[in-house]
Amino acid sequence: MAKVLVVTSGKGGVGKTTTTAALGAALAQSGQEVCVVDFDVGLRNLDLVMGAERRVVYDFVNVTQGNAKLPQALIKDKRLGTLSLLAASQTRDKDALTEKGVARVMRQLRSKFDWVICDSPAGIERGAVLAMRHADIAVIVTNPEISSVRDSDRIVGLLDSKTVKAERDEAVEKHVLLTRYDAARAARGEMLAVDDVLEILSLPLVGVIPESQEVLRASNTGSPVTLCNPASAPARAYQDAALRLNGESVTMTIPSDRRNLMGVLFGRRAA
Repeated sequence: MAKVLVVTSGKGGVGKTTTTAALGAALAQSGQEVCVVDFDVGLRNLDLVMGAERRVVYDFVNVTQGNAKLPQALIKDKRLGTLSLLAASQTRDKDALTEKGVARVMRQLRSKFDWVICDSPAGIERGAVLAMRHADIAVIVTNPEISSVRDSDRIVGLLDSKTVKAERDEAVEKHVLLTRYDAARAARGEMLAVDDVLEILSLPLVGVIPESQEVLRASNTGSPVTLCNPASAPARAYQDAALRLNGESVTMTIPSDRRNLMGVLFGRRAA
């Protein structure tokens, strides 16, 4: 029976879709069967990050409404046989997803995979609540800025009240993932330090992803960063986060992309 993980945040643009793809690929590389599900109906970006946009025939809405069977809509990754995608609809709105339909599809996914990773829309609206509804584990993605962290605090309240687990008086396992982190800028007071974020949210840290051009490069090439450049700093940070989600003990480090920084400095001098 699968573990259902929701990747969520209170603020848009923090890296939820990138994180969903990267964690999904990292977990699949360990031999586990993984399905990433795009709940952002109407926008549909996860298929782009996964490099599968031209392979979408049936989508999540089609399956929830009974217009297609789940196996028809699942897209198996060409690079990893253990990784699948269930894409969102680009032509419908979030009202097309019903609680009953989502529950039925999640039951089917649980029976087929080891991990089901739900890419949530940002905020506290209906789509985000549906994405977290059946979660066992939540990864709350935030940038090291006060507005992003404060918005994430609202998500914690939803996880404690609007999920199936909450209704059973059970707790969703919650973790913080800090993205776009730059230790030098944090030291200068230009962004929040890791300890500041954890003090506000009071949740365990599952990973720190450094600011890096490798993340953008991977997205633009349609590949999770953990597959596109496994040796890069963000890929290693995501791989460590996946190990922690699997229950392994991995020392927490604050990574940096020194090579990328030197490239930027060299480029400026050359100009």
